[in-house]
Amino acid sequence: MRRSPLRVAIVQAAPVFLDLQACLDVLEARCREAAAAGARLVVVGETFLPGYPAWLDVSPGAALWDHEPAKQVFARMRRNAVVVGGATTDRLGALARELSMTLVVGVQERVDAGPGAHTLYNSLLTFTPDGALANHHRKLVPTYTEKLLWGPGDGDGLRAVEVDGVRITGLVCWEHWMPLARQALHDAGEHVHVAVWPTVHDRHQLASRHYAFEGRCFVLAAGQLGRVADMPEELRPDGPGDEWVMRGGSAIYGPDGGTVLQPVFDTEAVLVADLDLDRIDEEAMTLDVAGHYARPDVFDFGVRSRRQRN
Repeated sequence: MRRSPLRVAIVQAAPVFLDLQACLDVLEARCREAAAAGARLVVVGETFLPGYPAWLDVSPGAALWDHEPAKQVFARMRRNAVVVGGATTDRLGALARELSMTLVVGVQERVDAGPGAHTLYNSLLTFTPDGALANHHRKLVPTYTEKLLWGPGDGDGLRAVEVDGVRITGLVCWEHWMPLARQALHDAGEHVHVAVWPTVHDRHQLASRHYAFEGRCFVLAAGQLGRVADMPEELRPDGPGDEWVMRGGSAIYGPDGGTVLQPVFDTEAVLVADLDLDRIDEEAMTLDVAGHYARPDVFDFGVRSRRQRN
């Protein structure tokens, strides 16, 4: 029996940088727009709450030792980060429940108490239509200058969330170039994979498309928007205020590596598409890296899927 198509949406928007409540208002408005279009799975890009720290790549002072402007921005970032189990995740869960959607959103996470209380994480949260936080993934390795801001994650979130028979997974940015992280999620039997990026430029498109081909799954590549004028005043780079720093580029790829939804740049939008899940079964005939193309007699592989101490 053929499965019904799954309608999905990517929210491509500009966050209100370092203002958590304003970011939440933008997210909620866009999720309601997606729900009105019939989307059952909605994706929001990397650390949209409260914005990806793009100034790390464009501000000449962002990585200087004991740089007062950078410390001021970090303090504001920390105050506006998301505490899992707090008011923000309660609001996100309530929104998912009200709109009967699966919601996958990137956040900067703050640990408020206990060991590691000063640590921030780049996290990906998955809420199911009953409002439950079904998965909490922390980016395994912050990339390059990101190490100034975020601690390393763990294997606890390398799993699939099943909703109405559809298994949903997710990774953050350069985790898509970590072969074993990919294999862990391929082994989870994923149908739809969420790939969140700050902006989905050409190499990020390549990684997302490769993931879809390798995993024989659909990939939702989600980016966000940001201009020079949006950056924190303390670390704002020189240049025209309307110049793009993050250009979106959100796209969807199918289980043969083909394009379902072409990349969209420089535009705020809720991007909606219907996924024909039966294509996953069709494409598995050719390649199945967790099945007939695996060689468990040759390779051993395991995941330490436990939460590390904060």
